[in-house]
Amino acid sequence: MEKFLLGALVILLSLNTNAQETKIAWDTGEAKEKAKKVWEEIDKRPVADWFGEAKFGIFIHWGPYSVPAWSPAGTYTEWYQFWLQSESIFGNNNPDKMAIPNLQKNLYGEESNYYDFATQWKAELYNPTEWADLFKKSGAKYVILTSKHHDGFTLWPNEHAQNGRGFAWNAMEVGPKRDLIGPYMEAMQDAGLKAGLYYSLFEWFHPWYYPLGMDNQKFVDEHYHPQFKDLINKYAPDIIYADGEWEKEDNYWKSGELLKWVFEESPCKKDVVVNDRWFKGCRHKHGGYFTTEYMRENLDLPKVWEEIRGIGTSFGYNRDEDLADYATSKQLILMLCDIVSMGGNLCLNVGPRADGKIPVIQQQRLLEIGNWLNINGEAIYGTTAYKKSCQWSEGNRDIKYKLPSQSYTTADYIERQTLYPKNGDAVKELFFTQKGDVIYAILPQWKEQVIIKDFKIKNGTKITLLGANENCEWKNHGKDIVVTMPASDLNWNIDQNAFVLRIE
Repeated sequence: MEKFLLGALVILLSLNTNAQETKIAWDTGEAKEKAKKVWEEIDKRPVADWFGEAKFGIFIHWGPYSVPAWSPAGTYTEWYQFWLQSESIFGNNNPDKMAIPNLQKNLYGEESNYYDFATQWKAELYNPTEWADLFKKSGAKYVILTSKHHDGFTLWPNEHAQNGRGFAWNAMEVGPKRDLIGPYMEAMQDAGLKAGLYYSLFEWFHPWYYPLGMDNQKFVDEHYHPQFKDLINKYAPDIIYADGEWEKEDNYWKSGELLKWVFEESPCKKDVVVNDRWFKGCRHKHGGYFTTEYMRENLDLPKVWEEIRGIGTSFGYNRDEDLADYATSKQLILMLCDIVSMGGNLCLNVGPRADGKIPVIQQQRLLEIGNWLNINGEAIYGTTAYKKSCQWSEGNRDIKYKLPSQSYTTADYIERQTLYPKNGDAVKELFFTQKGDVIYAILPQWKEQVIIKDFKIKNGTKITLLGANENCEWKNHGKDIVVTMPASDLNWNIDQNAFVLRIE
């Protein structure tokens, strides 16, 4: 083994040296200028209106990593292969870098490897119609499924997946032995949901990407581009969520050229929505809608954007996560209100088990969000940001989303900002959204009287508590208005997760 590793190191050093000595065709000023011009055209394309109006979507991470379904709580299980083969890890709770290698050895044996999980993955209880019914009840308007994560395994029958490997690496030939994406697309669209697909540009250990692919175009020209086109031609998704772009600029990836094909020739060219993860430095600058992941700060972005996060920390199902690791329904609803008030969407992840069932606790969270949206959805769907996203109390507003010891923002950040401030910190007393001439004020907690500061409205303005059958009394008080809430004998639960005033 030591001789093998030494030989591999010599080869790697030789390849890196050759790469440095040779001027690479894609890494020229001409190639970079060409990529720049392509993106100037792409950036002019507007994001379809339906996406900005949807506000709430579902992400699904499902793959061979769903078989071990384990990494230390506070880390991503879908990164299992990388944690295993690199003997490294990052995340919350100061995880042990050898946790995954030790688990693999002790549970599956010294001779086992990540690729074994594909044969063990059966998806025997996969029922996308049940998924669609759950997502519909949650109030989500769109869904995004991982078609291929960074491990390179494809959930659809794809001949390119075995490139450079010498063995099949797709769901039709290994494990489930069927196409998982086609039934998903049909079920979501039959339920009236927009159906999207996630696709990773790079693959951690693809023979054409490491070590050669960093310095030549074989991975891009013979793998990434034809595989991506196969996916889009077969399924014509409503959303394309790219990822795994961060190591190279677009003169290498040539994603701009690929998106030109999407917008001009593909079967979904007219209405497809894309994100901003197509090359190093692309995020929040180029592409379609902008993305965040475990949001770290208040945002004021110049176009529609989307926050992705898990109900737990991991995107893939993680057996190491306990109840305390899961966001509560109230936390998730307050996050949704906060994000929408800033002009964003929330795309909340579920991680099915290997058999295809969505864990009950994740189902419960989605159904409770749906119950809240059934009453208050008009303050979310189709709204735009008001001139101010929230009303602050007195105190320090520089409240950190992510604590210094964390890699990912935990769900309790929203409670620190609304319900349980630390000494001297302000809280967000109200969130605001707007739809035409109607303004919505969202209360994170029940109050008998609500003061809306620096807020002038005309006599005759009607203020209604959504879900109640009567108007609220209100009066001017200097620059503010004071709203008296209806009596507490409402015909719905006073302990619900947030309350909405409609002002018209």
